[in-house]
Amino acid sequence: MCYVQLLHSSRCFDALTRRIFRVSEENRTPLPGSSVAGPATDPQLDAWRDLPIAQQPTWREHPDYSASISELGSRPPLVFAGEVDILRERLAAAAQGKAFLLQGGDCAETFDGATADKISSRVKTILQMAVVLTYGASMPVIKMGRMAGQFAKPRSSNDETRDGVTLPAFRGDIVNGYDFTPESRAHDPKRLVQAYNTSSATLNLIRAFTQGGFADLRSVHSWNAGFMANPAHSAYEQLAGEIDSAIRFMDACGADFEALKRTEFFASHEALLLDYERALTRTDSRTGQPYDTSGHFLWIGERTRQLDHAHVDFLSRVRNPIGVKLGPNTKPEDALELIEKLDPNREPGRLTFITRMGAQNIREKLPNLVEKVTASGAQVLWVTDPMHGNTVTSENGYKTRKFDDVMDEVRGFFEVHDSLGTFPGGLHVEMTGDDVAECLGGADPIRQEQFDDLYESVCDPRLNHKQSLEMAFLVSGALQSRGRR
Repeated sequence: MCYVQLLHSSRCFDALTRRIFRVSEENRTPLPGSSVAGPATDPQLDAWRDLPIAQQPTWREHPDYSASISELGSRPPLVFAGEVDILRERLAAAAQGKAFLLQGGDCAETFDGATADKISSRVKTILQMAVVLTYGASMPVIKMGRMAGQFAKPRSSNDETRDGVTLPAFRGDIVNGYDFTPESRAHDPKRLVQAYNTSSATLNLIRAFTQGGFADLRSVHSWNAGFMANPAHSAYEQLAGEIDSAIRFMDACGADFEALKRTEFFASHEALLLDYERALTRTDSRTGQPYDTSGHFLWIGERTRQLDHAHVDFLSRVRNPIGVKLGPNTKPEDALELIEKLDPNREPGRLTFITRMGAQNIREKLPNLVEKVTASGAQVLWVTDPMHGNTVTSENGYKTRKFDDVMDEVRGFFEVHDSLGTFPGGLHVEMTGDDVAECLGGADPIRQEQFDDLYESVCDPRLNHKQSLEMAFLVSGALQSRGRR
């Protein structure tokens, strides 16, 4: 199935949703968990416009800007408030050590990458990882994709220069194109609508996969057989065998596998472009509260988490669960101020801290943060992003990460929480379901010589399918050991 077919199916979904809204408005009785049509009107949602803001496109004067924002505002929500509330409950359980979050997907989604094959392979890999982690953790695993909205990327520079030619930096498909030409690199607000359409198509397919039998526990586990067939992964044979025995035991006991054919799957992205987020913010028909319906879970990046800037202000005003990336220079005072701004009511499931320290910093920098936040009484969910703090350049010039460094940061994350008696609540990883070569190492090692043929990312390097599963087996072993203490 190509993007055009996906888009057609998503338009059918949109048309149905529009009809639901129309009937709801005519009867003056909005459906439970639905939203009032059109952007939320609370004037406080626009307070961010008067604040400093970073990492935004320069397109306010573009002739298509107003029409694009208006078009987004007229579209149905991509997710529903009721789904967002369910996720908040799940994350609250994870913050209490009763569940574990697995959040994974592309560094930056692309419009061309929104094919059925690529989306299904990514979902499939996350489901495979989740089965392995569920067994190790002996608790529910919350499955969340960096999907259906992860089209924008913050950049360290506004411009890029090649051979003496300077053009705007590539900021993701939602802003401009990757090709190094003036036409491609121009900031185009019409891409906002294309991002919405692509997200709708992606979510349509994800919902079909996760609710239509694709997620059957027995099938998901059987997919791991291919991974285990590789002699390089023999170290994980015992754990894989234990999982297989557990599933056979459940089957023999007459477990209700019909219920296990479906699973919850949530969508998330960095809320970077506030034009997009504001236009898709709706008022919940049940509570009158604003929800950003571009995704279930939104996070604020390390570059945009300034307390008195626009991103923190806007996301403090919507009801979605919020994540914040915390790098190695984060001070405990920074974390406490973010809690006060984003979670003043100390609501379980509201706030997630995603630490991206780097393997060399995690054991030194994280303990003080966790101690101070815990002492404050705040109950945040702690998640590790072991990718962004471990980026290096290969000898042949590619941006890459070493699998050993990534896993060392994960181990450090667990060690810190074990020493403090707190909960290591989840993983946030850049990964793909494809057999790319972008991160070095692994049991079936990727070498830099493979980059020329198999490096596909337009931004940061991702773990490939095998490396992602290897990570899941390693973390599952750590969770299993932790549970026996």
